[in-house]
Amino acid sequence: MLTSVELCAGAGGQAVGLEQAGFDHTALVEIDMHCCATLRANRPHWNVIEDDIRLFKERAAEFAGIDLLAGGLPCPPFSVAGKQLGAADERNLFPDAIDIIDATRPRAIMIENVRGFLDAVFQDYREGLKRQLEKLGYKTEWRLLNASDFGVPQLRPRVVIVAIETSSAEHFDWPTPQPHNPATVGAVLKDMMAANGWIGAATWAARADEIAPTIVGGSKKHGGPDLGPTRARAAWAALGVNGKTLAADPPEADFVGMPRLTVPMVARIQGFPDDWNFIGRKTAAYRQVGNAFPPPVARAVGEKVCAALTTKRVHALRA
Repeated sequence: MLTSVELCAGAGGQAVGLEQAGFDHTALVEIDMHCCATLRANRPHWNVIEDDIRLFKERAAEFAGIDLLAGGLPCPPFSVAGKQLGAADERNLFPDAIDIIDATRPRAIMIENVRGFLDAVFQDYREGLKRQLEKLGYKTEWRLLNASDFGVPQLRPRVVIVAIETSSAEHFDWPTPQPHNPATVGAVLKDMMAANGWIGAATWAARADEIAPTIVGGSKKHGGPDLGPTRARAAWAALGVNGKTLAADPPEADFVGMPRLTVPMVARIQGFPDDWNFIGRKTAAYRQVGNAFPPPVARAVGEKVCAALTTKRVHALRA
């Protein structure tokens, strides 16, 4: 099995997908205590390191020789919802990630970020990043992937950066989008909405006949247990969902009106397994879900990275 270290692991969206793709996590580095508690609760055998990656990089050499360095670096420096300060943003952790890559020299790198990373204003930054990785022996590509192309019932475009050691780069191909649209919100959540016997679940599911808008997680300073700003809540309302708050439980049998989503419902829309348990109170749990990288997308890319590295290894053995 191929080995990996993940930076800014969050609540495990990317980690779950990479696990499904065949990677064994040597370490998962995350600064948020709620996320770390979630990772430990779901995978007690994982080596969860509760630390800032700017401090972790001082010991990163302990993990030299891993197959993959993965990460979901903070998105505010490149998000259109922020000031898009890029390299000037104190939350920009790409330089620290480069230091960790230099210390660990993985065979491949996989980093996800927001679509704003591809904006024209960051062209010089992207090219500089590519040059840095090239000096370290990697060929780098990035692509905007839509979660809905990989079975996730949600509009969620994310940029994925993949860098492969030059000798294996020719074996990497981006995953092919699935040929059919994902299931609708109604189809995905009908059984959960009906869990307490709600008699209106079937009618609601028939109305919720589109995929979801992008799940918004918010930050520690902004956002709470709701489904996003006004425009996002309006999109949810069109699906028959009250997005102003989250519910602790599914609707009761005699419920009337627009139902609210629970954290497990939002997690299913993100593509998490139903048995993945999020630790913390409602706001903390929702933020973990909303900020996650959908596991099916991570798995699709991870399988291609795995195939590229495995193909190189097989060729080397035959030689």
